Amino acid sequence: MAEPLRITAKDNPLLQRLRKQARDPAAYRKAGELWLEGEHLCSALLQRGQRPAQALIGEAAWAQPALRALAQAAPRVVLLPDALFDGISALPSPARIGYLLPLPAAPAIDPQAATVVLDRLQDAGNVGSILRTAAAFGVGQVLALQGTAALWSPKVLRAGMGAHFGLHLVEGLELSDLDGLAVPLVVTSSHQGDLVQKL
Repeated sequence: MAEPLRITAKDNPLLQRLRKQARDPAAYRKAGELWLEGEHLCSALLQRGQRPAQALIGEAAWAQPALRALAQAAPRVVLLPDALFDGISALPSPARIGYLLPLPAAPAIDPQAATVVLDRLQDAGNVGSILRTAAAFGVGQVLALQGTAALWSPKVLRAGMGAHFGLHLVEGLELSDLDGLAVPLVVTSSHQGDLVQKL
């Protein structure tokens, strides 16, 4: 295993990019990459047979064998002083480990798949909980209409607790994109939105 690359400059372009992603929930779309922070999300990615492009880890975490092994699952490891890692973290008590990986390509809608449709649900915690529930019940596809919280945002990722990596996720859809679904639609709503009116 190659030695990790050490970054000590606060204005390093990688760290600047990650700070920007922490401030903007939809920044991953423009960047084309995802930031997974914390031991649980990193482990969940590996358990699904996926690999990150690189790992970032703080010095204190690097000293812990389990977290060091998690970082070394990536082909490239960046080692940061703890204070610098805290500067890119969105967590109140960072585990000081995270993965960067390319944003998955938007898949085509599977018309036959059991599906959850999110219609302008904007609370990131609720969206993540729904993804977790869908995965637990064996629903393999989640479709998000425009106006729904960004599915791969850091808050939704944390609330989803790894469910993302076992789901077929498509976001930014128009209502007409649902026309091809060949499964029955059952709707629950707290308001009379477009999806309810369509049915």
